[in-house]
Amino acid sequence: MNVLSLFDGISCACVALERAGITVKSYTAVEIEKNAIAVSQKNYPEIIRHGDVRTFHPKGHYDLLIGGSPCTDLSIAKKDRRGLEGDQSSLFWEYVRIKKECEPTWFILENVASMPKKDRDIITGEMGVEPVMFNASLVSAQSRKRLFWTNIPFELPDDKGITLKDILQPDGDVDERMIVKKSYTPTPNKKHEFVQVGYFGAENQCKVGGQALRIYDAEAKAPCLSSVGHLIKMGHIGNSDNQATRVYDPEGKSCTLSANGGGGGAKTGLYKKEDKIRKLTPIECERLQGLPDNYTEGIAMTNRYKCLGNAFNVDVVCCILSGLTLQPPEPHRPVP
Repeated sequence: MNVLSLFDGISCACVALERAGITVKSYTAVEIEKNAIAVSQKNYPEIIRHGDVRTFHPKGHYDLLIGGSPCTDLSIAKKDRRGLEGDQSSLFWEYVRIKKECEPTWFILENVASMPKKDRDIITGEMGVEPVMFNASLVSAQSRKRLFWTNIPFELPDDKGITLKDILQPDGDVDERMIVKKSYTPTPNKKHEFVQVGYFGAENQCKVGGQALRIYDAEAKAPCLSSVGHLIKMGHIGNSDNQATRVYDPEGKSCTLSANGGGGGAKTGLYKKEDKIRKLTPIECERLQGLPDNYTEGIAMTNRYKCLGNAFNVDVVCCILSGLTLQPPEPHRPVP
């Protein structure tokens, strides 16, 4: 296959193609971030590279077009988000342009599930297919909800049941810089008496006042297991309770890796293991994204976290690619 990867990052799509057993004839990566390019170059020196997506014009046909356009202005994490009108997320229109120019047989577009409905509808109209919400928690130890617009037919897999404790490094391999030495406030049991194990119907029904739809574990009491990706919150450090200070149990999933989070556990989450509270190491974050150990080695630790927070989950993309055949896809019905 001839593959074109826009917003290529650290070339996780290349890893996914290999894992899916798809032979790649040529792989063209369009990426501008220097640290991401350095990681990609280390692991795949043979791929074709181009910088700014705005100046890229494809020559000829590609079998697969893949990319995750920037979510910066779409994510709920950004205050006063401007959606597809924002400086970064407006680069989605370059994906649209290039898709029209190269007319790929197959395409995959990824972005955050927390985007406003109006932006999701615009993207859906341009792609001509409805998005599929794929939480990486099904195939990894990370809760990471993403929307995928694709004409590749695939089915969501069963939950593999992987938890964070399954991918943690031995304590002796963990740098002391990962340890957080601040006071810990456990979540009071009386506020979290039940463990939610599932729900009936659509997920949004569960979120919006659907108390009768929720299913609880009759045996469990505290701590509280959330319905989104199965994170088990145990408490927080310091005086405030926010994403940078919350502490989770490794018996559950990790929170979503972030590229732009600030201090504390904003990038990786904080986790209580025995008597210590710590952040995740770069290797553990690589495992959460389905990458080989030390895939991002060679750049500064801060940049490793940023690259990993921006990356695809490899096993999610591999699952989508497993639906590929070399037959042209059937035409999809137009989106209403």
